[in-house]
Amino acid sequence: MGRLGDGGPWIGFGYRAGACRMVLGTADGVLDSGADADLTLALAIAHFAGALEGGPPDFEATQSDLSALVSHLVRAEVDPVRRALLGEAMDAIDDGLAGDAVAEKLEAARSPRIDSVDAVELLSMKAREMVAGA
Repeated sequence: MGRLGDGGPWIGFGYRAGACRMVLGTADGVLDSGADADLTLALAIAHFAGALEGGPPDFEATQSDLSALVSHLVRAEVDPVRRALLGEAMDAIDDGLAGDAVAEKLEAARSPRIDSVDAVELLSMKAREMVAGA
């Protein structure tokens, strides 16, 4: 999908055994880790908000990839309000709305936690954790 900051690692997503994974590319190789719903949403938000620098062309996410990512979240969500918000975001992606409009809808679907952090900061924290654990 893209890089976390200028010269930072690139991040993206993939699936293994039906579960979404955050993928991190560094100079030392590729790492992946499980991604809960908030982390998965953060990946999509960062993409649509334009918060990521260009990543490797071979791993570029398409509109279809991102729609499938949000669709995966919709199917797994048990809270009806959050599921409806995710459905609206998926419709916005499928309708080709501007990135900031899609990011806003995705942001509304995030868990309302007091300790919630910005989507890009959440990705940065997870990236540091993944590198430290490698």
